[in-house]
Amino acid sequence: MRIDIRAALPGERAELEDLQRRASLAIERYRADLEQHPEAIQLPLAQILERRVHVAVIAGRIVGFSAVLPKADHQFDLDGLFVEPAQWRNGIGRELICDALECARTHGGTAIDVLANPYAEIFYEKQGFREIGWAETQFGPARIMRRLL
Repeated sequence: MRIDIRAALPGERAELEDLQRRASLAIERYRADLEQHPEAIQLPLAQILERRVHVAVIAGRIVGFSAVLPKADHQFDLDGLFVEPAQWRNGIGRELICDALECARTHGGTAIDVLANPYAEIFYEKQGFREIGWAETQFGPARIMRRLL
């Protein structure tokens, strides 16, 4: 199965938000909160226009996306990584991480951080991220994890 990664297009925003919603609702722990706060699912158009959002495509179909945002001091945030639930455990998330790391490196990055929900912590650990702290989010605490580049 060939996975292509490319920059998202502005016209794909709604499709990406729908994918984010499906992936988020697939985790039972967050379902009730997300149903009460559907506004939590949003992908700023500016991120797409700035080419900060990349999509994973298989056979012409978008199956995942990531958003990598710059911070201060040559650091970046993996602001989002979502994969179609039916495609989980097929290497799509790993390919999106590889692409995110390369994007950060290309722009002079030295580290990339992510707020990892409890269901994704092991995935991020396998990708070389390590815990550096905790943060309070809209839906509860999350580990802050960092990968040095």
